[in-house]
Amino acid sequence: MSRAPFIRASADVRRQDLITATARLLAERGVAGTSVRTICAAAGVSPGLLRHYFEGVDDLIAATYDDVGVRISSALDEAVEAAGPNPRARLRAYLTASFRPPILDPAVLATWLAFWSLVRLQPEIGRLHGEIYAQYRARLEALLLDCAGSSPTFDIRLAAIGLCAAIDGLWLELCLDPTTFTPDEAGQIAERFMRAWLEE
Repeated sequence: MSRAPFIRASADVRRQDLITATARLLAERGVAGTSVRTICAAAGVSPGLLRHYFEGVDDLIAATYDDVGVRISSALDEAVEAAGPNPRARLRAYLTASFRPPILDPAVLATWLAFWSLVRLQPEIGRLHGEIYAQYRARLEALLLDCAGSSPTFDIRLAAIGLCAAIDGLWLELCLDPTTFTPDEAGQIAERFMRAWLEE
């Protein structure tokens, strides 16, 4: 009886090792360099073990996208909670967390670009992309509603879409070329976008 929890934990660790190796390979080599052989070599496991946990590479890449999405969501939520009870401070924290580690990371960008390249090619990746971004927008809508009160004077849905797109663009540019503007400046731009909606 005492072995069962150990076996489950060990299985979870092996599965996570495969996901971690996949994320690293996607960042370093892109989709073309991410195969059963390279993943298993990076994770230090046999190809048979990959097939034990996943149907194949596509299934593992989808699980990796989900895992990275969860980690980013957790980092955003932690930033919001650390901001305290003020609604505007919480919204600002959500918007600006993308300009700090662990989200502001060239490796995260490289992995994310690999996922984006598959959105139109693989239905499961496309489905996950839709779910992940719907969750981001829903969180933004809730934070915007907290700021605006029960009778907002602007379209909450459109504001969330606009802010999400603006943050994505700023994050992308900042990761690609950090000499153009600083994380603090990205935060200032995001705050201007936020105020434009809230003070409309």
